Amino acid sequence: MTRQATGDTGPDSRMFAVALVAVFAVAATATLAQHASMAAMGGEPMPGGWMVSTAWLRPCGWGAGRAFAAFAGMWGTMTVTMMLPVLAPTLWQYRQHVGPLAATRSTWLVVVAGAGYFAVWMAFGALAFPAGGALTAAAARLPALARMMPFAAGAVVSGAGVLQFSAWKARRLACCRHAAPHACVPRVDTGAAWRHGVRAAMRCSACCGNLMAVALAAGVMDLRVMAAVTVAIAAERLAPAGERVARIVGGVAIGGGIAMIARAAGLL
Repeated sequence: MTRQATGDTGPDSRMFAVALVAVFAVAATATLAQHASMAAMGGEPMPGGWMVSTAWLRPCGWGAGRAFAAFAGMWGTMTVTMMLPVLAPTLWQYRQHVGPLAATRSTWLVVVAGAGYFAVWMAFGALAFPAGGALTAAAARLPALARMMPFAAGAVVSGAGVLQFSAWKARRLACCRHAAPHACVPRVDTGAAWRHGVRAAMRCSACCGNLMAVALAAGVMDLRVMAAVTVAIAAERLAPAGERVARIVGGVAIGGGIAMIARAAGLL
């Protein structure tokens, strides 16, 4: 039996783990720095007693390009921090698949696969930024809409929790948890590596998109929300009883959404 088949625990796997931990540490540090910068800037108070995150605001004197670049940097570090823990096993499986190649070549292909994965998440961010900015601008002009936003955020969080109990979620979670690691990698080249990463991201986004919606609705760049969503995504994907974890996460999200709605109504 080859070392690849037994789950390599040698120097190669240790180097791989060290590299991923280093990437995670850099992304997490950048996320913390951006959070501190946004906290120093403060949010903008809105009708209804809530604050809009500076992630959706364009600072005075900034053009659209600069504002988008700042958001892209924030979104990129946030998604790497949140999604790298669940991507790591997929990248390691792919690394084993291309293991017979020279070390430099196989490392390059793993990097390309990871870039393809996060390119999909960056594309989602490119869609979220104008949508969030337009919604924020509309809420600033329309007090009635602004007062409804906390209720809408609570509804999104509760809806995401309800989805955790659905057959739709169960099918996609099973697909992510039990995907054959090499079934879609017939060739070993740069294009195939990129497509492998993109396919992994599409499966991942279909599975955990509702939980990422929680992160957006409950407070983008809120460290507590980010940590909770990161743990939830990793636990339902990697824990032995992932399906049960998903239902627990769903119950917590439903309760959290209801609490957000009650707080918006002045009941809490």
